[in-house]
Amino acid sequence: MLPAPMPFRIATEADRPVIEALISRSVHGLMSADYSHDQLEAARRHIFGVDGELLADRTYWVCEHGGTLVAAGGWSRRRSLFGGDQSVGGRSVGALLDPAHEPARIRAFFVDPAFARRGLGRALLSLCEQEAARAGFQALELVATLSGVGLYAAAGFTLVERFEVMLPPGVEFPVVRMARRISPG
Repeated sequence: MLPAPMPFRIATEADRPVIEALISRSVHGLMSADYSHDQLEAARRHIFGVDGELLADRTYWVCEHGGTLVAAGGWSRRRSLFGGDQSVGGRSVGALLDPAHEPARIRAFFVDPAFARRGLGRALLSLCEQEAARAGFQALELVATLSGVGLYAAAGFTLVERFEVMLPPGVEFPVVRMARRISPG
């Protein structure tokens, strides 16, 4: 576990460069057992990146330790399932979800490899669930990397479907859509 509680704070546009650096560390440090180098490079260029809507909506959090960003992630009331501003898929910019009938989205979780498996992902997931419930959502949905499935399954998410995101130049990137019900806020 971590030496002391590390609180999450709302991410801002000023955090974008350090979030991008965290994403790169996380992708290459935690996903290499599940994906090839080519898959990770394609995903880093075409999927993984900061989503400006999460920042603007104030639904994206970061956690720092010793001046270093060690975790980031959030939830969304928008239709996009995954992807940053540069994403080739999964994005439907601007479209809002109906909390009475549609699940909120868990989005863009990244942890520094040096801080993996210390409860940051679980704490961040709990924070997102609470916030989504307060906004009236009754369910959550996400698209997990193969490396993230264990975290989400342990938190009660179930498999909805497996699929591949096609990335330039013809790289298949397998992912898993998962969902779960939550208690209203």
